[in-house]
Amino acid sequence: MFSEDVVRVATDPDVALFVARTEGPADRALLVVHGGPDWDHSYLRDPLAELAGRSRLIMPDLRGCGRSSSGLDDGQYTPDAVVADLVALLDALGVARADVLGFSYGGLIAQRLALAAPDRVRRLIIASSSVLPVPADAFSRWPEREERMAAEAAVWSDPELSGPELTRAAAVAGAPANVWRPEALPGYLRRLEAVRFSAEWLRPWRAGTLPSPRCEDAAKRLAALDIPVLLVQGRQDMVFPAALAERAAALIPSARAVVLDEAGHMAHVDQPEGWLAAIEDFTADRGGSSFTA
Repeated sequence: MFSEDVVRVATDPDVALFVARTEGPADRALLVVHGGPDWDHSYLRDPLAELAGRSRLIMPDLRGCGRSSSGLDDGQYTPDAVVADLVALLDALGVARADVLGFSYGGLIAQRLALAAPDRVRRLIIASSSVLPVPADAFSRWPEREERMAAEAAVWSDPELSGPELTRAAAVAGAPANVWRPEALPGYLRRLEAVRFSAEWLRPWRAGTLPSPRCEDAAKRLAALDIPVLLVQGRQDMVFPAALAERAAALIPSARAVVLDEAGHMAHVDQPEGWLAAIEDFTADRGGSSFTA
């Protein structure tokens, strides 16, 4: 179903992105920006693979991630560099405009892409992410969140772990916080086994030199673009509060929000059918204004 190749997107320094692609209509390209960022794209293939043929899926590993170029200087790992890579990737693939789906950290990158190159974005999907800043007290009355996130916090503070081993261990330990439904957890853990974790972005993050991916006044600036926006979120997301998706949709006239019940941060794992239906309806221009699923 997927073809896989490597596409050169920059020369100073040399950067090539590993890309998984499917066939589909030329005018229905869907560029998928994974999160992490020290993950790869593979954890998002299911259920998006079901769109193959109806959409032309383009799923790269970002620089420093998965099978894309790594070993760059820390200063080369920035949100703006990633946006430039993605524009160059669209150029290399001959894609004039694409629907863009950004997941988690990738949702922040997707917003930057839309603001930097609005003529390249047909529709914008912000999944398990946020347009608005997360308030410091956003989860203050949710003791279950603290319980579910305790194991991951312990991994991050373990001095014995480093590099990709640390990134992988944190993802596994954080699984019960990211997946809400217990019956979905075993399948998610198997999915994580296939992810090629890195730690390229971890270095500048720990050094305090990694620029924030968040765009100032993102809601106001996205509203001015008048690009259709979908915000799709799990009701029990423990990273980005679902209420922020609904609030952002109210601030952006061209946006609508889908909040999936019984779904955590990995809403596509907890509720794959509802998650995929929301995306397919949106890219096919079906459905109305904000709603809850």
